[in-house]
Amino acid sequence: MRMKNRPLVLSCRKVSVSFDGFYALRDMDFSLQQGELRFLIGPNGAGKTTLLDAICGKVKPESGRVLFHGNGVVTDLTRMKEHEIASCGIGRKFQAPSVFSALTVRENMEIAMKQKRGVFPVLFARMNGEDRDRIDSVLSLIGLTEKASFKAGALSHGEKQWLEIGVILLMDPQVLLLDEPVAGMTDEETEKTGLLLQEIIRNRSVVVVEHDMEFVRQFSSRVTVMHEGTLLTEGTMAEVQRNERVAEVYLGKLAG
Repeated sequence: MRMKNRPLVLSCRKVSVSFDGFYALRDMDFSLQQGELRFLIGPNGAGKTTLLDAICGKVKPESGRVLFHGNGVVTDLTRMKEHEIASCGIGRKFQAPSVFSALTVRENMEIAMKQKRGVFPVLFARMNGEDRDRIDSVLSLIGLTEKASFKAGALSHGEKQWLEIGVILLMDPQVLLLDEPVAGMTDEETEKTGLLLQEIIRNRSVVVVEHDMEFVRQFSSRVTVMHEGTLLTEGTMAEVQRNERVAEVYLGKLAG
């Protein structure tokens, strides 16, 4: 169901990205509302990850615009650098977790907090009470309070993913981009991740590239289906499953 009366937080207008003449995105349109959890689905090579790359500045569109609608101001992200886009309020998590394995969970988060505050040198700066409270709040949200003193390398795969999500949340993004967050997770971890995402959208918006259709069915309200770099259709999971073109693209994979 489309959320009503919620303003846009992000929009892509006719975005095209090519690599040596191959168009990974072609006139792609996409919009995201505040407080929305949106899933991007589609066959391999549909352009899902490239869309995230274009939003966060990892790749630059050949044409079209990426617009961030934050705090009542529309900012054109299209030609901005990655760190500038991150500063605007776009957080990106890639598929493989990237944490400092030799440091504890809390130390990983302290580094992120100090980077957010612009403190240098990062490793030797002192945390204040407000910083510690913020870290404790995020630790509770991601379910790692009891493992705050554990080395990150000792965490399970799912816990590492949650830690990285927590690290990104400490940067206070308004939009969080996630690439296959539940890949390799146990069923229990997958369930916890879905519940975590539903908590996160209380205060921000989330876009998830995902191939686990059962996960999408369970936690999505609206999905965007991509095919060959373009928008194929959007709607609820039930609606897109009834779409004949979607069934044709997936060769029946969504029909079950």
